[in-house]
Amino acid sequence: MARSMLIITRQPPWSGPTAREALDIVLAGGAFELPLGLLFLDDGVFQLASAQHAACVQQKDLTANLQALPMFGVDSLFVAKRSLDERGLGESALPMSMEVLDDAGLNALINRYDHVITL
Repeated sequence: MARSMLIITRQPPWSGPTAREALDIVLAGGAFELPLGLLFLDDGVFQLASAQHAACVQQKDLTANLQALPMFGVDSLFVAKRSLDERGLGESALPMSMEVLDDAGLNALINRYDHVITL
């Protein structure tokens, strides 16, 4: 039986390769039908903001990777409400369907998975 895995992405899309690496792990796991989830936490919520100009900071745009998640069977997407609020991002601006979690929901989510990887 496959072990479940939660990937927590905490880095903004423009700070280096970490945000892309987190998405690559999730896409690879989805391709192998692993039970996994993806949580956007802290500055990682900036990956969900629209109208990013990644080329200005010599980074690649992550929008296509985010949009590919459902095609790879990755439907367990989560975002921390506090992280959105602290950064002035609204739930209505989320580019896809995802579950918005309060602090208690975050704790319950993390405890649900066998393995947790934070990037």
